[in-house]
Amino acid sequence: MQTTAIILKAPSDLALDALRLTPPGAEDVVVETAYSGISSGTERLFWSGTMPPFPGMGYPLVPGYETVGEVVEAGRESGLRPGDHVFVPGADCYDGARGLFGGAASRLLTAGGRVTKIDSGHGERGALLALAATAHHAIAGHALPELIVGHGTLGRLLARLTVAKGAPPPTVWETNAVRRTGGGAYPVIAPEDDARRDYAAICDASGDAGLLDTLIGRIARGGEVVLSGFYPQAISFAFPTAFLKEARLRVAAEWAPEDLRAVRDLVERGALSLAGLVSHRRPAGQAEEAYRTAFTDPDCLKMILDWKGHA
Repeated sequence: MQTTAIILKAPSDLALDALRLTPPGAEDVVVETAYSGISSGTERLFWSGTMPPFPGMGYPLVPGYETVGEVVEAGRESGLRPGDHVFVPGADCYDGARGLFGGAASRLLTAGGRVTKIDSGHGERGALLALAATAHHAIAGHALPELIVGHGTLGRLLARLTVAKGAPPPTVWETNAVRRTGGGAYPVIAPEDDARRDYAAICDASGDAGLLDTLIGRIARGGEVVLSGFYPQAISFAFPTAFLKEARLRVAAEWAPEDLRAVRDLVERGALSLAGLVSHRRPAGQAEEAYRTAFTDPDCLKMILDWKGHA
């Protein structure tokens, strides 16, 4: 069985090519991809060659961990059936390329236990569930953020989830004036326009480790700063301010399956909207241009690849 996949052969060297799939087992499903998303965080680091050492990394690799599609084959122990619509958080099923993420392919296979059934009506928005789950993991079970830094897709989802959980609308900082639109239920402002210095909880979705001293200076005594992005460089901070504030620093790791199920349920009952988050779309055949745009165009919130015609 073969698939058409996006292959990152080396930094900035990306192409669409055929790969052989490993044979499916009794617990596996074969999924025909409808849409996949491009991550402007971790995938950008692989594309640029700036990803720090990471288990399983290396080239050539198939990127992508935001895939939605339809089950076309289901092993007898997979727990799924052909026709089920699913979210796939990547796959390691290729002969000739690493599947560190592995979701950017026209057809892929993975264990049925790794995928999540979703409503087919999600369409391309289903690919946003991974980012929504990332946002949920950052705040679930903790003090909800009063300040969110960055109004990209992750920052918007953090703000929407905070409101959906019944907390007061958070303030959002955004340095790019174009991205200050679309807040709706919460204010989006430039950092220099905010004089407040007593935030109980701040969630950083910017990925800029250089902001840490600034954020520690904005919390109340005993306040918390949550790092919800991915930071390739070393993180440091000035101790005296953190000492005086009795600051708490928390790192939010990758989402867990329960986070994905939680946001799926929120979306499907109308408590969390994924509308207005996809800004760019391209056919999978234009993958090279799509990845470059996703990583270099500051107006690109989220790039979605349409795999129709590449089955």
